Amino acid sequence: MPVREAQTVWNGTLEAGAGTVALQSSRIATYTVSFPTRAAESADGVTSPEELIAAAHSSCFAMQFSALLGEAGGTDIHLEVGAKVHLGPDPGGGFRIPRIELTVGGSAAGIVQDQFRSLAEDAKQSCPVSKALAGADIDLTVV
Repeated sequence: MPVREAQTVWNGTLEAGAGTVALQSSRIATYTVSFPTRAAESADGVTSPEELIAAAHSSCFAMQFSALLGEAGGTDIHLEVGAKVHLGPDPGGGFRIPRIELTVGGSAAGIVQDQFRSLAEDAKQSCPVSKALAGADIDLTVV
């Protein structure tokens, strides 16, 4: 099975430092990261581990959901998936990801709304990234 890579270079302390995250496998981007923007409401053009997790989760869920819709006979599949990854304090100290909100809308010819909702729930449970993030509460909204 494939292995994908990213590399982070960090300089300075947690509060005063900053780093860059490079997507090694695809080589499509390098992103700036810093703790002050990670913990702030506004990202100011700087990414965070949580945003990268949101990207991974939304794309993984979309792939898994499309596979399940196809297996159920769906065609002409169109999905729009959003993920919100929350950062919060850890009662044991430091921080943790307590909650992730997935939102999905879309359609698949041959799939009725109840079946769409049920398959979305199945995709939430079976998506590899959902499994990796099982320590967080994952809420799903189908719109």
